[in-house]
Amino acid sequence: MINIIIVDDHAVVRSGIKHILNERPDINVVAEASSGSEAMKHLRKKQADIVLLDISMPEQSGIEVLKNIRSQHPDVSVLILTMHPEEQYAIRALKSGAAGYITKDSAPSELISAIVKISSGKRYISASLAEKLAGMLDISTERAPHELLSDRELEVMLLVAAGNSMTEIADSLNLSIKTVSTYKSRILLKMALNSTADIIRYSIKNNLS
Repeated sequence: MINIIIVDDHAVVRSGIKHILNERPDINVVAEASSGSEAMKHLRKKQADIVLLDISMPEQSGIEVLKNIRSQHPDVSVLILTMHPEEQYAIRALKSGAAGYITKDSAPSELISAIVKISSGKRYISASLAEKLAGMLDISTERAPHELLSDRELEVMLLVAAGNSMTEIADSLNLSIKTVSTYKSRILLKMALNSTADIIRYSIKNNLS
């Protein structure tokens, strides 16, 4: 039996994922969580093999939650299941210890395949992501400016690029507007950009939005 914890801040999404997984007699959803802190509480009480984890989460980003899980529960594998395309977070997630990365628009069969493969101790990597990882082995490849950002800075940058206001980003991430503004200033400085328009143009040019 493969024991799963679903971590997503949207109840409807968790319900849909659970419905898909319940069709498999060898998969058991032992708990659901809407935040990273709730997920960590479940992990201390429940026997889990795999955590299905979203990237966009309140309190902490999914990448931060991933790092906490790998640090405190190294025997638990983490499969990132998110709306964000591979270009945005996949390589960063794998570097942080994720066992796999798939998007929410993937077929249910792909989700099941990923879970089964990860449960056997392997990683689940799509063909397109494998190609990106192979490219990283080229030592002459320079890091893109957005790869210099912290996990939270990247999250804020993508929200800015998507057209969200400072208030909307603050509400989405449970941060103060001042904190979001500070993150934006750091982003502009690190990436040598001057404005929101520059962030949007960069995001489009690099297939991040």
